[in-house]
Amino acid sequence: MNSPLDKKEVLAQYMPPLAAPIIAKWIDYFQCEFKISKNRTTKLGDYRHPFKESGHKISVNNDLNPYAFLVTTVHEFAHLLTWNDHKNKVKPHGAEWKNNFKKMMKPFFDLEVFPPEVNQSIIAYLNNPAASSCTDLRLARALKKYDQQEETIHVEQLPINSIFKLKDGRKFQKGERMRKRYRCTCLDNGKIYLFNPLAEVHTA
Repeated sequence: MNSPLDKKEVLAQYMPPLAAPIIAKWIDYFQCEFKISKNRTTKLGDYRHPFKESGHKISVNNDLNPYAFLVTTVHEFAHLLTWNDHKNKVKPHGAEWKNNFKKMMKPFFDLEVFPPEVNQSIIAYLNNPAASSCTDLRLARALKKYDQQEETIHVEQLPINSIFKLKDGRKFQKGERMRKRYRCTCLDNGKIYLFNPLAEVHTA
């Protein structure tokens, strides 16, 4: 992302638009190579410190909801600032990183770009010295609520023998109706389950 003309416009497609100008300024100020990456199952974002001829590099997954994208972006910029201040002499998510994360979050708190629940979860995380890692469950849960939800369908709307899945990921094959319920086979363990016709499921 090198063109100064389109930084804000591109960033606004992935994060709350009010936040985009600030992140665009950070990219320029720190002369950081900022990449919007494809989904990576092992991480949401990544920071690489300068090495030889290359400068700071940050990448953030493109499939995050706007609030998760912004939190991840600030998380990685806090790593950048910590590296500038201390190089690799401190813990990745130690007190120095946490202080920088808190400081870099302030403009977005001031702009009120986060929903109240996400705001409170970030504050709780930053005020908890025991939370030494970025894997804070309360914050992760608050952010996940803003993921795009898959459309649901009622069991009775599906054709016989079609495959559907539940929120927990289990897959089933729809069978015949037995009086008031549908007899469905769980494809994960082979067991038979009876489903209410109005049970909400996802197409597989």
